[in-house]
Amino acid sequence: MWIQQKQGTLAPLDELQGRTVGLKFECNHCNTEVFTDLIGVPAPDLLANSMEDDGQFETEEIKCPSCDMTHSLTVRSTFEGVQFDVSEVKPDSVSYQVAEPEA
Repeated sequence: MWIQQKQGTLAPLDELQGRTVGLKFECNHCNTEVFTDLIGVPAPDLLANSMEDDGQFETEEIKCPSCDMTHSLTVRSTFEGVQFDVSEVKPDSVSYQVAEPEA
């Protein structure tokens, strides 16, 4: 099930920490729906000196299969939640799906 991330809203950390997610979004350049490979959700930094410093992140790049535009993906994890940032996309076009654990 795909969950749309509302702009400025964090996804729940307790449901995503230690899991992998797939993202989908609409390319701003050609309006193609782009799907990513699975991306790990990092844990927040337990040794951070303040809540502002607790963020850990993973950054990757993906090319749109239709127009070859490169999008930067950042998965940022804090104690308050998880944010998925994708460059060059329409607001509210990013959705995520949690991967099922392998049996």
